[in-house]
Amino acid sequence: MAEQNIKTLAGRAAVLEAMPDHPAVKALLAWKADGFVDARFDRGELTLTVDKEDIVPALLALQAAGYNFFEDMTAVDWYPSAPRFQLSYHILSHAYKERIRLRTMVDEIDASVESITAIWPGANYFEREVFDLFGIRFAGHPNLRRILMPDDWVGHPLRKDYPVEGYR
Repeated sequence: MAEQNIKTLAGRAAVLEAMPDHPAVKALLAWKADGFVDARFDRGELTLTVDKEDIVPALLALQAAGYNFFEDMTAVDWYPSAPRFQLSYHILSHAYKERIRLRTMVDEIDASVESITAIWPGANYFEREVFDLFGIRFAGHPNLRRILMPDDWVGHPLRKDYPVEGYR
């Protein structure tokens, strides 16, 4: 793709100017004029940031545009910054032969976002892992419970403020 020749683009305006015909950009703009609030193109990969309330409709718009495979999702704790958590969803398109990252930010106060398991059932275990290790809740998840830590474990060990030796 022609995008591979572009070095780095930082910010929504830069991505819109340089990549107006990119299928993911077009899909999100067709769905909603402000479908993404930030963007970055770096090392041949496009990252689009959406509001947490828009994660499900944004993923549905991308799916309809040909992004047909949910690869994985994970979280990052940016403590002490606010919003504290970043959720990153990696989506592939076999037709376009590319991967994009859809990102959303989540506050510590309301550490929850809508589950995407209705769109991609394969997200089930990834959401459970993020819940278990970071404490982010996924509304509408069919079985949100710990997956790695024992059920009686206190806290979420991948949070940056979690004590190194655990709570005693």
